[in-house]
Amino acid sequence: MYLDKIVQSHREKAAREQRNLNDLVGQARALPAARGFADQLVVDSREQLCVIAEIKRKSPSKGVLHPDLNAANISALYEQGGASCLSVLTDEDFFGGSVEDLQNARASTSLPVIRKDFTVSEFDVVDARLMGADCVLLIAAALSNDELSRFFDLATHIGLDVLVETHDESELDRALNVGANIVGVNQRDLTTFEVDHARAERMASLIPPTVVRVAESGVRDARDARRLRDAGYDAVLVGESIVTASDPAAAVRDLMVV
Repeated sequence: MYLDKIVQSHREKAAREQRNLNDLVGQARALPAARGFADQLVVDSREQLCVIAEIKRKSPSKGVLHPDLNAANISALYEQGGASCLSVLTDEDFFGGSVEDLQNARASTSLPVIRKDFTVSEFDVVDARLMGADCVLLIAAALSNDELSRFFDLATHIGLDVLVETHDESELDRALNVGANIVGVNQRDLTTFEVDHARAERMASLIPPTVVRVAESGVRDARDARRLRDAGYDAVLVGESIVTASDPAAAVRDLMVV
């Protein structure tokens, strides 16, 4: 229900796009090199479970999480806590995010940043690069095989890393077929928004060791982090539990299990 509604909204917006895609691709390719999102995770995961710390103001299931959030300030705290990368919601209607949040977060740290949004068109991919993101999210459940392949190839062409998000074995196969080198397993069902903690453990062993494995959603504390590290994950993408913490830096640090 949630995913269908959100994706439909984004597709309606994409259908009204009138900019010239080739011009935008040219602008994106002319930008300085992105910060290496995948490379950062590969290096840091040799020593500990990496934390991809998220800037998240609200969610459809939980409502407002942090109404007065300052993206620059909390990003700096995440970096102080040892986060490897940042994730920033840019969806405005459903998550209260913005392009400005991403730009302010990236400017306040040296960390690579993923644009967390519902990518449904080539324009969304290029916009991620133009707004300053180093990585883009592609949600397998929201895209056809053709879209997943085209968007992945375009992102690579303009210098972005790609995190392909999956929920089950068939989506994992689709991610690997397009060449994904960062695969996320979302423990949250995007239809009901309920969290299934067994999902990530079940799928971890199916992801090749050459692929960066990221567990998403429902990571509450160090115990969850330890369980995911033991299952074989290189990183966790965490939003709610750290963005609402009284000490975000300490909350990040607690998740960095070795």
